[in-house]
Amino acid sequence: QVQLVESGGGLVQAGESLRLSCAASGSILSINAMGWYRQAPGKQRELVALITSGGNTNYADSVKGRFTISRDNAKATVYLQMNSLKPEDTAVYYCNALIRRSFGSGTTGYWGQGTQVTVSS
Repeated sequence: QVQLVESGGGLVQAGESLRLSCAASGSILSINAMGWYRQAPGKQRELVALITSGGNTNYADSVKGRFTISRDNAKATVYLQMNSLKPEDTAVYYCNALIRRSFGSGTTGYWGQGTQVTVSS
């Protein structure tokens, strides 16, 4: 069994910062890409940022220059540093990880439970 546990969400004012964390645990052989997605009310879930096992990153245009994704492979944890937050960043943020559980098996995508980020104007 694999679990992704997120933390760090909350209520902040525009211009402030938050740092999200997501720790993977359980029966894990290796973790490939890890990412953060978000879903605002009435909207589809969208990719915010992605980081490969080698450290390559990709960001949505709306967060470039404000958000930074990083990971600690030893801790099986991915982070999202969010600076200069805007009201339009308000959403439930979900982490995702592509995990290989055993030799010879493929990778499977796992999701965290989500953490609410609310930015007031």
